[in-house]
Amino acid sequence: MNYTGLLIGFATFMAIGIFHPLVIKAEYHFGRRSWWAFLLVGIAALTASVFTECDNVSILLGVIAFSSLWGIGEVFQQHERVRKGWFPMNPKRRKDYEK
Repeated sequence: MNYTGLLIGFATFMAIGIFHPLVIKAEYHFGRRSWWAFLLVGIAALTASVFTECDNVSILLGVIAFSSLWGIGEVFQQHERVRKGWFPMNPKRRKDYEK
């Protein structure tokens, strides 16, 4: 039996499940400027994925990389969701949400 597909599917599911709350917390605590952290993690994981010899580890790093890069756009969308009142606003950064 080959469990590689299940492993990659589970890893993808977990990466999405982990990055979703990370984006919410990052935007709450650091605002839109947190997108740099997601970019750096994405580039690091992409680079590691390219230079890793083990196929399974390379695929997992690729999933993490693209989940992180997707998180960049989600940080900006999360900012808008907070501005609309769908998520709680950090009271210390109230000015960030004014137009």
